[in-house]
Amino acid sequence: MNKILFISSEAFPLIKTGGLGDVAGSLPAALLKQKQDVRLLLPAYPEVMSKIEKAKKRASMSYYNLSVDIIEARLPGTKVTVWLVDCPAAFDRPGGPYNDAHGHEWHDNALRFTIFCHAAVDIAMNETGMKWQPDIVHCNDWQSGLVPALLSLQPNRPATIFTIHNLAYQGVFSHQVFNDLHLPGELWSMDGIEFYGNASFIKGGIAFADKVTTVSPTYANEILSPEFGYGLDGLLNSRATDLSGILNGIDDKHWNPGTDKYLEQKYNWRSIDKKTINKTKLQEELSLPVDGSVLMIGMVSRLVQQKGLDMILHSLPMVLSKKVQFVVLGTGETHYEIQLTELAQQHPDQLKVVIGYNEPLAHRIEAASDIYMMPSTFEPCGLNQLYSLRYGTLPVVTPVGGLADTVFDANEENIANRTANGFVVDRHSASGLYEAIVHALECYAEPALWHQLQKNAMKGNFSWQASAERYIELYQQLVAAE
Repeated sequence: MNKILFISSEAFPLIKTGGLGDVAGSLPAALLKQKQDVRLLLPAYPEVMSKIEKAKKRASMSYYNLSVDIIEARLPGTKVTVWLVDCPAAFDRPGGPYNDAHGHEWHDNALRFTIFCHAAVDIAMNETGMKWQPDIVHCNDWQSGLVPALLSLQPNRPATIFTIHNLAYQGVFSHQVFNDLHLPGELWSMDGIEFYGNASFIKGGIAFADKVTTVSPTYANEILSPEFGYGLDGLLNSRATDLSGILNGIDDKHWNPGTDKYLEQKYNWRSIDKKTINKTKLQEELSLPVDGSVLMIGMVSRLVQQKGLDMILHSLPMVLSKKVQFVVLGTGETHYEIQLTELAQQHPDQLKVVIGYNEPLAHRIEAASDIYMMPSTFEPCGLNQLYSLRYGTLPVVTPVGGLADTVFDANEENIANRTANGFVVDRHSASGLYEAIVHALECYAEPALWHQLQKNAMKGNFSWQASAERYIELYQQLVAAE
């Protein structure tokens, strides 16, 4: 049994802005099931504090003359112990974890997450009086990137792993901020957290952790290139022997069409014909023409360039010339929201756009749709294509990151060997996306073939168990090396 301190800035169902929240809400529970002694460390945002029960104070510290308590609770729906870094000056405020209500980054994010990292280091070094010291400190994304850097200066420290969920978000701050935070001067170097004259928190994780992982094998290769490396490809290449990609899993209790409480009709791969009932129910709900035979395209996404919005918008006039309906749920950049909303007004019988996020509706879209649109420009792992596969909704994807590792095109060879489970865009362009959808329509016109593709998709194993086993192998390597 390993003792693991799992550090994240978000965790579902307490708080979530993206894939990191899903991972931190699922992986610790999967590790616990495999007899690992895991504790999840999370900031005590107001949203988090409102959702926990039976909380108790375990420790008190002070950083930058600000008082900090460690609050112990349970991650709802699991047996995972959560430790919350309760610093009201840093975390007790309205808005999101990283941005205010207007979408602007909090001006003091560097201070907020440095406090979080200092607390993590003190727990890791057993200096809080909590009488528990981890063998492994598992950090995630830039918000905990200082932890491996600070621990590198400590004798007899635990081993460290740093997981990159999205290299595009790096936590870069000025040299002045570095000085104001009184961070150790020995961390300021080209080999440390200095990054073109600034301080990069994510670089601290990459440079100093004993092992670096990311969330799919293909993305682990992609970030070694300038195109996907965001200025850190040189450092990542120097760490290549310590870098690996472990595909994310999904919470198959929360995302299961056979038990999903949000669905009109539950189903599994043996009762795939019942899936259409969810389509006609969603058509009624969204005031679309009710027609079980029409191909429904679903998309639940942040409406940003990374998710292929430019390609989608350019292809939509061609796509809507076909017998399809397209349902979009998401929020993001205003110009994309406006363009999609205007197109929906022009095509009320084919395009429905819901701006915002709605968890029950997200589940109903996954269950109702025949294909799922996900032509990302890059995608470290991707979870929605995994949800879609689980629901027999065939993804239309670009061959990047985790999409390349999980979606296999419905070409003749893959159909013959029963691995085909979606449609891969062969050219990163609007015309390439349109051709993939035409191919999907052709397959959809053959019910026996379509059902086989759906069954291929639904029989895939994307549970957290396999991923947790890979992480445990890494943990064992590190503990054995000490």
